[in-house]
Amino acid sequence: MKKGFVKSLLMCLCLLPGLNSCAAETSKNDKNKNSNTEMTTDGKKLVVFFSHTGENYSVGYIEKGNTHIIADMIADATGADRFEIVPEKGYPEDSYDECIAIAKKELQQHARPAVKGDIAIEDYDVIFVGYPQWWGEPPMCVYTFIEKHDWTGKTVIPFVTHEGSGMGSTDRKIASACKGADVAVGKGLAVEGKIAQENRDSARKSVNRWLERTGFKK
Repeated sequence: MKKGFVKSLLMCLCLLPGLNSCAAETSKNDKNKNSNTEMTTDGKKLVVFFSHTGENYSVGYIEKGNTHIIADMIADATGADRFEIVPEKGYPEDSYDECIAIAKKELQQHARPAVKGDIAIEDYDVIFVGYPQWWGEPPMCVYTFIEKHDWTGKTVIPFVTHEGSGMGSTDRKIASACKGADVAVGKGLAVEGKIAQENRDSARKSVNRWLERTGFKK
């Protein structure tokens, strides 16, 4: 009986390296599954964005939205086509407080405001998706656009303008919405709206450095 116990113990010890190897491989596979793969930089590119004009926080009344400025810089540097998400019912332009109040109500209601026009993202390989940070979320009209399309196999790169909040977790929310896409979580671009509006040389340098770092500069 003692001899049989020792034999069983030795067999278990022999199996342990294999079990540890399997556990390590499983852990590695799980890690790879939950992390982004290398972003595809080849193929046809599109910049899709929503941007707010009129009264904006810290920059006053503006004719061209902060996100629009960054979107144009990205498109110019990469040779991408561009499409602006425009809600059928625009947000107030004379009062930023009113605009944000409506945005908060839409967020609480999980609203999907109707938007004008469309573009076939199915014809593109790489899509940059841009928006201002509103209440820790992309504006609801961005979701309206996203949910119209099949994102399977696309590479999606979020970019935001903000006034201190940075990207936050909005890139993860874009990843959840763009089902089937390889979304560049943790690799997007966040530019302060005031810099985009008032220091465009600095903003352009930030955009170009980011595009070079991620391999998208043409």
